[in-house]
Amino acid sequence: MRSPGRSGVLAIDKAAGVTSFDVVSVVRRQLGVRRVGHGGTLDPDATGVLPVLIGEATKLMPYLVDQDKEYVATVRFGIATDTHDMSGRVLAEAPVPPLTRAGLEAACRPFVGRISQVPPMYSAVHHGGRRLYELARAGRTVDREPREVVVRSITVEELAPPRATLRVVCGKGTYVRVLAADLGAALGSGAAVERLVRSRVGPLDLEAAAPWVEVTGAGPALWSRVRPPEAALAAWPRVDLDRRAGLTFTHGQPVDVAPAAAAGGGLVRVHDDAGAMLGVGELTAGGRKVRPVRILHADDPGTRVLPA
Repeated sequence: MRSPGRSGVLAIDKAAGVTSFDVVSVVRRQLGVRRVGHGGTLDPDATGVLPVLIGEATKLMPYLVDQDKEYVATVRFGIATDTHDMSGRVLAEAPVPPLTRAGLEAACRPFVGRISQVPPMYSAVHHGGRRLYELARAGRTVDREPREVVVRSITVEELAPPRATLRVVCGKGTYVRVLAADLGAALGSGAAVERLVRSRVGPLDLEAAAPWVEVTGAGPALWSRVRPPEAALAAWPRVDLDRRAGLTFTHGQPVDVAPAAAAGGGLVRVHDDAGAMLGVGELTAGGRKVRPVRILHADDPGTRVLPA
């Protein structure tokens, strides 16, 4: 029904000192494609998983960004900086109280669940048409509204005062730097992130990510590391359609699901009879129907592109 297009998902292990925009530019150049985007900004000093979406897979960006992320952060207590990491200007230093694993775990508990965070000045959040980090670099500080974020868990991996290594699983929009600073404030010593590694974005983990040094010199061979678009939504329920239903779906019409999908409702991956992903659908009628939400079209020139 559909031929495989030049699209997909590439998980990259970003190096320190490289911006997320830099990664997109390099991938665009190496693969020779224009439609490239990333699934969630990673701080320049941070390393780890940066998902890059290519071609039609860029349509899946909002669904990938919505999924949980996992970070491993080395936090240094006894110091506060204007960036909440060690790259910033030191604002204060204080003695570190005696830290035990049990005590630190107890201090972390109030930061698990739905919590309120104030976005840091050194962030990509927009304010008055400009990024906050642009204002911060110009020496300006502006009021920021607190935002509700979700922190699934904080695990103390290692404690060697004045440092601790924390594994954080959180929802979109969570700033681990702010989490560290708020934790330090609660302990009365201040804290800043010394090292930050993003180990997972949704189903994409660090183990399967392409090393940055490989990405920069791979050229077209980098296509071998690109996974199909559905890799971005691997944990989602899947619905398979026969040829006739698949054509109706890609023309923007809801179709019957037989047998009814076990999920019953919500968003699903929709695939054709050859296994290719047709797009994102929403189950209705108790899982007996699926309506199109986002259609993926093959990227080859012979494919008729219909409006999504």
